[in-house]
Amino acid sequence: MAVVPATETTELRLATGRGYTARTILNTPARDASSTEIPIIDISPIFSESLAARQGVARKIHSAARHSGFFYIKNHGIPSEVTGEAYAACLDFFRQDMEFKKKTDANKEESLNNGYGAPDTQRINANEGIDIRESYGVTYDPQIDSTIANPGSIPKEASQYYLPGGHPWEHTSDLPAFKTAIVRYFRACLVLARAMTRSFALSLDLAEDFFDSKVQYPEASFQINYYPPILGAGGALVPGDPKARQSIGSHTDWQLFTILWQDDNGGLQILSPEGQWINAPPMEGTLVVNVADYMQRMTNDKYVSAVHRARNLSGRERISIPFFWGFGLHESCEVLESCLEEGEDKKHEEVKCVDWLRLRTSYMLDVENNEGR
Repeated sequence: MAVVPATETTELRLATGRGYTARTILNTPARDASSTEIPIIDISPIFSESLAARQGVARKIHSAARHSGFFYIKNHGIPSEVTGEAYAACLDFFRQDMEFKKKTDANKEESLNNGYGAPDTQRINANEGIDIRESYGVTYDPQIDSTIANPGSIPKEASQYYLPGGHPWEHTSDLPAFKTAIVRYFRACLVLARAMTRSFALSLDLAEDFFDSKVQYPEASFQINYYPPILGAGGALVPGDPKARQSIGSHTDWQLFTILWQDDNGGLQILSPEGQWINAPPMEGTLVVNVADYMQRMTNDKYVSAVHRARNLSGRERISIPFFWGFGLHESCEVLESCLEEGEDKKHEEVKCVDWLRLRTSYMLDVENNEGR
């Protein structure tokens, strides 16, 4: 564990599903993470027929999930051609004039978070000012999931949370390569996420298929982020500054886990257990995986849903593509009995996934509708 010198601290306020909490952070400059803080895990054995090989990866995931909650994965099975085409397509989309980008508005209730989010309209952490990012949301569509033979046969309890007719790609018809590239990468992420779900089950000494039924009709999405440079922001971010501008504010993810592709400009920062911001710089050929709230709750806080943020200080535009993966919204999440020590009480009650989503999003401030909350 890295040694952190004594220094001044600041209190950072964070939204949770139960209101707000505070974390003490060190006012030292962010530093690059060590290889023990955010390890690189070769996950190629998870595709092996050898259970012992798959268990070997699971043990490494277990170690990372208990410490920082973040790790890189390499040999993950997604070709660089796929991520490269998605990256190029994203740049083409975000470099368009605003009138074209706004054809789909993710802030409209009927969009179910599909489409475009303009700069200065999102604030994921009210304690750190307004997010200057632009975004584009793509939620799960069973029509592009190879495991779903007949989307029309999905039970109503699950299908009610999917956008009827699928994503409104017609609004990006001026960039046909955008749909092609994003759908191709989304499909690849579905395959990887289901394999990783089994690895997480093994990491908890559960049957490999323990979570399979809960992700048959998953909650999954891209939130493609376009980060312009933060101009004149080389110093420390001061929580509580109403004039602050952040790439994306400090938060945890609320599902099972997230798989992130990031370009080579960097900007992802993770709050270490000691309260130090550490950089997760891009590593060629890797993706970043982080534990999210469901996983922390199910393990009775043994796995860490770590606080993280993005600060694009590169002076260049930055793209990141997080793939959020979780149980279907019709499912529930509860502490696993196997994660309790003898005599240990459960720290979290069972919660329906859709209720957890609503609780989490209720504390994420929409600038226009929740100013001053």
